[in-house]
Amino acid sequence: MAQETTDATFEKDVLSSELPVLVDFWAPWCGPCRMLGPIIEGIAQKMEGKVNVYKLNVDENPQTAQKYNITGIPTVLVFSNGTLSKQFVGVQPEQVYLDALSG
Repeated sequence: MAQETTDATFEKDVLSSELPVLVDFWAPWCGPCRMLGPIIEGIAQKMEGKVNVYKLNVDENPQTAQKYNITGIPTVLVFSNGTLSKQFVGVQPEQVYLDALSG
């Protein structure tokens, strides 16, 4: 299951992670974000123990969203060793995210 991260915990959860991390920037009012939700949950289940999967509510955590220039949601960022490696705006097929995490 995808976990929640916040402005306060982002550095510990994401940037300090030894595993690759996928972060879903979303908001409850965003229709495409709700479409993406099951895909993100599927990735969290399939990749459990291999990657960390987080969701960040942009309305409740504006600092992190601003830091990464999130201007449209859903946006999915992939981090490796604390460094941003991939960015996707809008809903993508699950395989696109899986490929980003493995490559």
